[in-house]
Amino acid sequence: MSPFHLLLVFIGGGLGSLSRYAMSFLFPIKNGFPWSTFMANACACLLLGILIGWQLSKGLHTSARLLLMTGFCGGFSTFSTFSSEVFHLLQNGQYITAGGYVIASLVVGIIFVGLGYMIMN
Repeated sequence: MSPFHLLLVFIGGGLGSLSRYAMSFLFPIKNGFPWSTFMANACACLLLGILIGWQLSKGLHTSARLLLMTGFCGGFSTFSTFSSEVFHLLQNGQYITAGGYVIASLVVGIIFVGLGYMIMN
C-alpha cells in the first residue's frame, strides 16, 4: 500500500461522497421513498458492474481501479460493493451463502442504525 494508492482512494472517495450528496438535491424524497439513496445505490452498482466488466475484458490499471472502484464507488455507495459480492457468490453457485449474506447484512444494518440512534439519544 503506497501513499499514492492511498491518495487515489482518498480522492475517489471524496468525489464519490460529493456525488452522493448531490443526489439528495437531484432526487428528493417523494411520498416517503428515499429516491436519492435508491438512485445513488443503483448508479453505484451499475458503475461498479461496468468497471468490473471492463477490468475482466480489457484490464483496468491498479490506479484506475483504486480511484474508481474502491474510492469513487465506495464513497458513492458501499451498497455497490455489497451487490457485487452477492453477485459473485451467486455466480459461483453459493446460493445459501448469498442469501444468508443478504439477510444478515440487512438485519445487522437496520439493527446498527437503531443502535447508533439509541446511543446518541
